[in-house]
Amino acid sequence: MNNSSTTNLMCGVVLTGHGGLDKLEYKTDLPIPSPSSQEVLIRVGASAVNNTDINTRIGWYSKSVTSETNTGASAGFDSANDDDASWSGVPLTFPRIQGADCCGEIIAVGSGVNPNRIGERVLVRALQSPLTGDADFGCITYGSECDGGFSQYATVRDDEAFTVESPLTDAELASFPCAYSTAENMIDRVNVRAGETVVITGASGGVGSAAIQLVKRRQANVIAICSSDKRDQIKAIGADQVISRGTSLIDTLGADSVDVVIDLVAGPQWPELPDILRRGGRYTVAGAIAGPIVDMDVRTLYLKDLSFFGCTYQPRHVFENLIKYIEHGEINPLVSKTFALKDIGVAQRTFMEKKFIGKLVLLPK
Repeated sequence: MNNSSTTNLMCGVVLTGHGGLDKLEYKTDLPIPSPSSQEVLIRVGASAVNNTDINTRIGWYSKSVTSETNTGASAGFDSANDDDASWSGVPLTFPRIQGADCCGEIIAVGSGVNPNRIGERVLVRALQSPLTGDADFGCITYGSECDGGFSQYATVRDDEAFTVESPLTDAELASFPCAYSTAENMIDRVNVRAGETVVITGASGGVGSAAIQLVKRRQANVIAICSSDKRDQIKAIGADQVISRGTSLIDTLGADSVDVVIDLVAGPQWPELPDILRRGGRYTVAGAIAGPIVDMDVRTLYLKDLSFFGCTYQPRHVFENLIKYIEHGEINPLVSKTFALKDIGVAQRTFMEKKFIGKLVLLPK
């Protein structure tokens, strides 16, 4: 352990409340957490920036906020209500160490954990089961309802730290948990099958670019929607067709033309998505960065026998499968840039500019 551990102190970033970037404070005197009886202590090798970190900081999950995320991404939303500003609708406890992604090494275990786990390289499941189990779609987010990976050391329940055997770096591995499990969960829920045609909105983001790889892994066809300047990069990671954001989907693809829509954007173009689905098609959503309030003709939903899936809760097998894909080399990390943890403000500004593909990773230097 490093010098910080000998004094029982560590560096980390704490969120002090909902609001702007000023609510993120880098501290060098945080106590190193001690694992409880069923927990492990991880020396964090890397974490990553996700939409959920920013959405939580700015209070975007509050029902009183109706605009796109970038509107308040730097300063937060004055209209946000702290009582429902977390993704779960339950008020957060501050200060909170965020960070849904975490890759690292187990360096200590609680009294109820096998000490042979010390030395294991692990990935932490981002969407975790509550202590009561997987029933009734219950879940917690690492770095939201409990402290997460934006620090030098972190604790997590023993059964939520998954051993991973891989030659990839910590930064590369840290790009997987939140984005790829979100994408795999959506794909799993709608049961994407070989030969089907799948539209992915927000295809250049962390979840969208993960979804491209994971859909292609199932031998389905990908139509990706992203900004025109990212077309070549999105094609390079596997998209069969790329449509520039804002282009009419009806004019380009035609009505009743695709089997599945994986939506991470919502916003003003949303009404076209049910129209391009074939009869019996499936729509799945896990984000609304272009705005959560949309117009819908309910007749399209029932007359075309469409199925809609909102995706947050993740059954355990989703992350177990993700670990297998990583270890078998079936998916690739897409790390755009790394930042020192102390530069989290710069990293989040870069994230909000949306000029990159894949993931931005934080290193706890």
